[in-house]
Amino acid sequence: MIGKDCSRSLFYILIFILSFQSVTGQTNREDLEKRRIELRNEISRINELRISNQKKQRSVLSQVEDLGQQIKTTEDLIKLTNQQANLLTRELTTNSNKIGSLRKELEQLKEDYARMIEKSYKSKSQQSRVMFLLSSKNFLQAYKRLQYMKQYTNYRKQQGEEIKANTLELQKLNSQLIQQKEEKQKLIAENRKTRAQLEENRKSQQALMATIKQREGEFAAQLKKKQKEIDEIDRAIDRMIRESIARANKETGSTSRNTYELTPAAKALAADFNNNKGKLPWPVRSGVVTMRYGKQPHPVVKSVMVNNNGVRIDTDKGGKARAVFNGTVSEVQAVKGANKAVMVRHGDYITIYNNLEKVFVSRGDTVTTEQEIGEIATSKTTGKTTLHFLIYKNDQKMDPADWIFRM
Repeated sequence: MIGKDCSRSLFYILIFILSFQSVTGQTNREDLEKRRIELRNEISRINELRISNQKKQRSVLSQVEDLGQQIKTTEDLIKLTNQQANLLTRELTTNSNKIGSLRKELEQLKEDYARMIEKSYKSKSQQSRVMFLLSSKNFLQAYKRLQYMKQYTNYRKQQGEEIKANTLELQKLNSQLIQQKEEKQKLIAENRKTRAQLEENRKSQQALMATIKQREGEFAAQLKKKQKEIDEIDRAIDRMIRESIARANKETGSTSRNTYELTPAAKALAADFNNNKGKLPWPVRSGVVTMRYGKQPHPVVKSVMVNNNGVRIDTDKGGKARAVFNGTVSEVQAVKGANKAVMVRHGDYITIYNNLEKVFVSRGDTVTTEQEIGEIATSKTTGKTTLHFLIYKNDQKMDPADWIFRM
């Protein structure tokens, strides 16, 4: 009996471990599903933008950029869907093993129960139980026999309950297994459809790229001119930052022009901002990064290098810029070629929201995380609603992707 009890205990420990793994797998699956929905929405947003812009006789270059974006996001979606399918495969294997273990345990329980019922039947008469007690040599032995009979009855009842519980668990696992198989088949079918769309986009991209190669010199000249305009905007922002630091320090009696003189409260805010590195919310409710930080080859005309001091995020028309952290509005300025810029100070950290058509805040205002600070401008030529978002520490540029969650 001790050996069987020990075996049963080990079995339940195994079930607990497998159940814990199942809960963990469920959490991972939920995270993957959430990200998959985000990617699908991103692809839909890019596609809608492409369709609406097809009516505007946009340049071949812009069309290729949009297609490249959609292809990259579609590739990410396929990769993530494969991860989901692989996770489901592992969960299916785990559940199949659990079902096999439960079935063996259930068979053993039923065999033990059948033997008990048979033994109980042979000594079922009330008279035989009374005689068993009366044949005791003394009162103590009679008491022990009575306790044994009670324990035996309780054990038999417990066995029946265990059989019932294991049967229900088996039914539950079987249902989960069917559901997981259906989910996996659905993912495989969706992936097949997504791959077909990807191939179609790649063919369109190749056709447009052939046109670009024929006019590469012309496009390179256009991009270099555009980069000069971007550089001028960046210099204007750098000047705004230096002037803001100098003005703030003058108010506190400091002569430093490159770094903020921090009060204890400002130091605490800066430390809080730094502690949230990699966890800050996006500066838009929904959007796609179309140009990342730093010097990089142009996504279409590789011979041209482009530089970006922050990130460019395409969002929905009428989209709003949101503060990524608590802070104080230190500057609101018009920037030539980029509408208006709002600068928010977080101790000695700075976030800048550029290319705003409307501004909802004023210099000196206190803002909170995710508070709307302005409406992003939509380009009349490209039809894109693009936020230029930058992060600085004093006058030192920083990569926003290091700070914003999943950028």
